[in-house]
Amino acid sequence: MFEKSFITDCEGPLTLNDNAFELCAHFIENGDELFKTLSLYDDYLVDVVKKENYKAGNTLKLILPFFVLENLKNDDLINFSKDNIYAVRDSKFLLKFLKDCMNTYIVSTSYGQYIEALSNYMEFPFENTYYTDVDVDALHLNDEELYKIAEFKNQILENPDDYELFDEIFFTEIPKMSIYEKIKEIDVVGGLGKKLAIDDIIANDGIDIKQMLYIGDSITDVEPLHFARENDGISISFNGNEYPLKVAEIAIVSPSAIATAVIANIYSDKDKSSVLKFINQYNSQEDIGKLLDEFSINSEIKERFLEVFNDEDYPIIKLINNENYEEILKESVYMRNNIRGEDIGGLG
Repeated sequence: MFEKSFITDCEGPLTLNDNAFELCAHFIENGDELFKTLSLYDDYLVDVVKKENYKAGNTLKLILPFFVLENLKNDDLINFSKDNIYAVRDSKFLLKFLKDCMNTYIVSTSYGQYIEALSNYMEFPFENTYYTDVDVDALHLNDEELYKIAEFKNQILENPDDYELFDEIFFTEIPKMSIYEKIKEIDVVGGLGKKLAIDDIIANDGIDIKQMLYIGDSITDVEPLHFARENDGISISFNGNEYPLKVAEIAIVSPSAIATAVIANIYSDKDKSSVLKFINQYNSQEDIGKLLDEFSINSEIKERFLEVFNDEDYPIIKLINNENYEEILKESVYMRNNIRGEDIGGLG
């Protein structure tokens, strides 16, 4: 057991996927539009309404009746996930490096079927992951309910901005169905759910609450990023949208996870103050190779970093402040959309 913990979101910092969106797009007619609409509704409930006992990422629960409508099973989720993993460049290298220097965990809102497939692909211990546990095989609708869900789907697609209609569907009509008891039991690991996962990690590892790094990219990462920053840990937005950038202390904008590896290397060997010192010098130093040597960066990481980037194309690694927030947001969203695609990049 190490003194420090590295805790990362999955989709964004490690992979280009949004697995739930991709499942909908593949298995459900107009499922891409359905998921995007419900994702915006999810953001609205979290960010605007601030609905009590509602977690960011609950789109993964809202979409489940439509999975049942298409007769999706666990095997469908497992097989699709295995065949559709798209890793951020050098993320496998990052995880391999981390296993020898920090307690490392993946805390993801994604379905467990995807996280298990990803763990196998990355050669990462599945027991070191947190995820949304869903048994799709246990979800059932009778014929009358299937007809209603099909109608709800059409209504949602035809009225994508009618959140009063959505409230009626998801908080009045579906709760009347037998499937709701199963859905209600599902604990989505998003927002507060991710913060609770961090509490569990800290308790199990017995580490100092300050000795943690959390990296994320979306609205589901706000609470854990805020928690890390408030407790003097390392909080990083990796190609994040406006939600993580508002609460994280550090922004990384990069097509490769090797930039994350540099920060992880410094933090594991030294401390937070050294990370902040490196970032300040990184943004004023012309000879990045020399700087990496000065901070005793692992030779493999240094070699890979200089191979991926050239003098004209170094990644953004900056401390976020009021003056540079808009500039970083613009660059971060551009990178996010460029490497993940606008459909996925645009999701909260």
